[in-house]
Amino acid sequence: MSADNDASLSIYDETLGSKLAQKAKEAPFVPIGMAGFAAIVAYGLYKLRTRGDTKMSVHLIHTSVGAQGFIVGAMTVGILYSMYREYWVKPKP
Repeated sequence: MSADNDASLSIYDETLGSKLAQKAKEAPFVPIGMAGFAAIVAYGLYKLRTRGDTKMSVHLIHTSVGAQGFIVGAMTVGILYSMYREYWVKPKP
C-alpha cells in the first residue's frame, strides 16, 4: 500500500509548468490557440483607441468573432494533426 500511496503523491508533485509542457506535447495546438486568442484580444484592445466612429459594441463583436475564429481554426488543425499522427504515421505492428 505504501508504493501505491507514493505513486499517487507523485502526481501532485508536478509543477504547473511541467503539466503545461506535458499537455503541450500531447496536443501542441492548444497552447498555439491560447496564444493566438490572447494576441487577437490584445490587438483588439490596442485598436480600441483608434476605432474612429465605430460603436464600441460593433468593435467588441468583431474582436470576439476574430478570436473565436482563431480558436476554431487551431482546434481544426489540431484535430487534423492528431488524425494524421494516429492513422498515417502510426507504426505498423
